[in-house]
Amino acid sequence: MPGMPLRSIEHATHGAVMLDRETTRFALWAPDAQQVSVECEGAAPHSLQRGEDGWFSVQLPCPAGSRYRYRIDGQHAVPDPASRYQPDGVDGPSQLLDPHGYTWRHPEWSGRPWHEAVIQELHVGLLGGYAGVARQLPRLAELGITAIELMPIGQFPGERNWGYDGVLPFAPQASYGTPDELKALIDQAHGLGLMVLLDVVYNHFGPHGNYLHQYASVFFREDQHTPWGAAIDFRRREVRDFFMENALMWLNDYRFDGLRLDAVHAIDDPDFLQELARRVRQHSAPGRHLWLTLENEHNQAHLLEAGYDAQWNDDGHNALHVLLTGETEGYYANFREAPLDQLARCLSQGFAFQGQPDHHGEPRGEASGHLPPTAFVLFLQNHDQVGNRALGERLLQLCHPEALRAATALLLLSPMIPLLFMGEEWGAQTPFLFFTDHHDELADAVREGRRAEFKGFAAFAEPAQRARIADPNAEQTFHASQPLLPTTETAWLGFYRELLRLRRDHLTPRLPGTRAYGARIIGEHAISARWQLGDGSELRIDLNLSPHPVEMPLPLHSVRLLACSDTPIGDSELPPCSTLVSLVTLAEPRYA
Repeated sequence: MPGMPLRSIEHATHGAVMLDRETTRFALWAPDAQQVSVECEGAAPHSLQRGEDGWFSVQLPCPAGSRYRYRIDGQHAVPDPASRYQPDGVDGPSQLLDPHGYTWRHPEWSGRPWHEAVIQELHVGLLGGYAGVARQLPRLAELGITAIELMPIGQFPGERNWGYDGVLPFAPQASYGTPDELKALIDQAHGLGLMVLLDVVYNHFGPHGNYLHQYASVFFREDQHTPWGAAIDFRRREVRDFFMENALMWLNDYRFDGLRLDAVHAIDDPDFLQELARRVRQHSAPGRHLWLTLENEHNQAHLLEAGYDAQWNDDGHNALHVLLTGETEGYYANFREAPLDQLARCLSQGFAFQGQPDHHGEPRGEASGHLPPTAFVLFLQNHDQVGNRALGERLLQLCHPEALRAATALLLLSPMIPLLFMGEEWGAQTPFLFFTDHHDELADAVREGRRAEFKGFAAFAEPAQRARIADPNAEQTFHASQPLLPTTETAWLGFYRELLRLRRDHLTPRLPGTRAYGARIIGEHAISARWQLGDGSELRIDLNLSPHPVEMPLPLHSVRLLACSDTPIGDSELPPCSTLVSLVTLAEPRYA
């Protein structure tokens, strides 16, 4: 059937693979070990046969549901690094899953084209696990969201975490529910026409529960380090396959519609990234839409021509954030001098930094003006930009509401792919704080390390000020971050619903083939951008984020899709904190 995913086990080398309902092939890459045995519950330990290049394997009668561990050199009992389920956490035994145990209700689903994407990023744990997210799907689909993006769900230590401390990337987080509940969530989304994306972390492992160092130390390279420790050695075939098989598992076994690769600038091997994209495309069913997106501080535009659909446009966010809030500390320092010029470059060419030096004098980025606007994911808020603040404030607490409305109109009606952060659509003001579930010395180190990150910020220069920063390991920190779901229609919900309706009806059908005409500055904190849409019509967005009106001739021979302003917008002046979105169709004269 077109679009039907393949099974990832057909290409798996790592982990325990069920060959039938009673027989399992166990395989562990343990180049530092002399002997490896597998201990399945209810059975005597069985030695794995040592093969070439550090591989140990055996085929045994071991049915679905069995729990097992590997024992290294008769001493260390460890979970399977490619475990498909860890019901007792990162230090417990792994559990075998029946790959045919879930019956899909929508097997015909083949996805949707990338240009239709309107993405909401969300945290599964804060919404009540896989079942809790599933309960939100009808509301999101009705609003006009076309895809949800789950923050990482690979098994992490404890029950509460952003997900970027994962150590067993093949195992869906057990505190969120069972693997079948995750499949049911994805299945329900597909029935509603929603795509489901997953944020995956291939650049590091978390600080607790990663046992690879005990038997596969060459998984890492000590000559290169990342902010999280020794770099992963992607030069090794076994390491590359580990992560590629992980990607195929999520896409084929769970039927995710795409992956967002976290912080690939910390992966010092662009060949791996290109090979991963090729392998995903090669092992996907014909006719299936799969999306691969990146977070990449290096702005490597060439990757967006090598199998990846888009990159999160941090440049666009950062320029808008500085214009909205006036904040210039931390990574906003790169946008201190000319945020409007940088926003203009983003709207017309994709990235703001295309080889220009950053505030440290280091060149960053590659030319991106030849790429379509849909190669860039634009956002005003996401888990990083909210959660990496000391107090986790959302934009409504940091800028004028009318300026935020104007910027939101740009976000949802520009040809870039829009991404929202959970709660943004109803004007949530609950914080999104940094939370973990570490214990003992690690908990102390994480708490103090988190507070030390903000020593260089004026508001947290003193120890007493930093003490206000919530303890990541306190359960209350997690609960304080749970968004209060709306029980009635809010003004923000109505606003987002209208913008998404306009995008669906007027913009999305015209997006394929869109190219930018350019953007120009028309006043302090004001800009005018134009695009030629795929059908030859023209889209124009005039944005004024300042508290003062801006004089300029506005398009006369056009359809005004949206006039976002507290005061009426005439023909020659853009009011304070306003946005005018205009469409000139083929049947109408074009404006200058």
